[in-house]
This record gives sequence, C-alpha cells and structure tokens, in this order.
Amino acid sequence: MGHSAGLRAGTRYAFSRGFKEKGMIRMSTYLRQYKVGDIVDVVANGAVQKGLPYKVYHGKTGVVYNVTKSAVGVILYKQVRNRYIEKRVNLRIEHVRLSRSREDFLVRVKENAAKKKAAKEGGQQQYLKRLPAMPRDARTVSIKDNKPESITPIPYDTHI
Repeated sequence: MGHSAGLRAGTRYAFSRGFKEKGMIRMSTYLRQYKVGDIVDVVANGAVQKGLPYKVYHGKTGVVYNVTKSAVGVILYKQVRNRYIEKRVNLRIEHVRLSRSREDFLVRVKENAAKKKAAKEGGQQQYLKRLPAMPRDARTVSIKDNKPESITPIPYDTHI
C-alpha cells in the first residue's frame, strides 16, 4: 500500500494535545507579550489549525523578528543536507512559547556580577571560571568490624 506524504503526515503524536491539556486554550497564552529579540520555542498546538507550523519546525527554538496582532515572525534554522538554512516563519501565538533556555545563563551572569562586586569591595580578585566536579577525597576502609565477603556465584543445582 502507498503512504500518504501530506503536510501533517507523521504528526499523530507531535500535534496531539497532552494529558489534561485538551479543551480551551489558556488565556495566558493570548495575554503574553512578545518583543523582537525574544527567544521562543515552536510547539504546535493541534487545536488551532490556523498559523500551524510545518512539522519540521515543531520543537525548534528561534528568535522573534516580527510581531503582529495575533502572530509572530520567528527566525529558525532548518537542516538541509549538509548545511543549515535560515528560515523565517510566521506563527500564531498559540504555537509559540517563551524559551527557558537562557534562564540558567542569566542567573549565572547575575551571580557572577555579585561575586565580582564582593571581590572588589574585599580587595581581592576572584577567579570566576566554572570548574568541573573534582575527584572525591581518598579514604580508607577499616576491616575491623567489616569482614570481607567473597562474591561468587552459587553453583547450578539440578536437584528438585
């Protein structure tokens, strides 16, 4: 049998609403204000067919470059063979949500600014580079109360 290759082919689960998310769309979706330069995630909402992104863009993160009454223009990057092409797509705001990808970075910037300020007041400069987790300290295990156990497999027994 043939296989349909329509616009929404293979989107049975990608465009379906999640558990306890069916029904009316929350008002906060419509009341959120987007500005040019915001980083947004494209997550298609199957309940609204207007302004629905093509399935390739579902789950992608991009930057808002245009804002209209009920939609936003987003710059995304699409892989085509061995290169990434910049695509500009217009999506209704039901299919867009603010990305949380920069939250950790912004928190780290604020913490580093506070550390720099404290170091300047204290008179010493502090090294702010992140370091990987160091190896654990060495320790000795006492066998005074811990008898060593030999871990050997139990021989296979055929008696019933």
